[in-house]
Amino acid sequence: MKIRFAESRDRDMLIRYDKHIKADELKDILSRKRILTAEENGQFAGWLRYGMFWDSIPFMNMLYILEEFRGKGAGRQMVMFWENEMKRRGYQTLMTSAQSDEYAQHFYFRLGYEAVGGFRMGAEPYEVIFAKTSADQNM
Repeated sequence: MKIRFAESRDRDMLIRYDKHIKADELKDILSRKRILTAEENGQFAGWLRYGMFWDSIPFMNMLYILEEFRGKGAGRQMVMFWENEMKRRGYQTLMTSAQSDEYAQHFYFRLGYEAVGGFRMGAEPYEVIFAKTSADQNM
């Protein structure tokens, strides 16, 4: 699995797959180097996108692995790459979230994240907020 920070040449591919973000916002995030891509044997396998919670804590907004690459460790590898990069940049706490009805919550627990809160927006399922601190976990 090859994981790297996305570049402007990846924009069209990301726009095609990531329907949760507007094209202009994606362009901005790409310029800030806040998207990772994964490839397996030269094939696009998925992406990880993050922003900043309270302008100071890296928050993983999206982790998506294409169906044919799931169950092979790609998601774990992407999160570990991101965690290591954030630690290298001096961040001690990382955050993410998952809906309470999604399998992803169990994935984050296995990676050492703790539930630290949550909220509900309208009729959507409860959104669980997770955090991981380098002092508490192997990050």
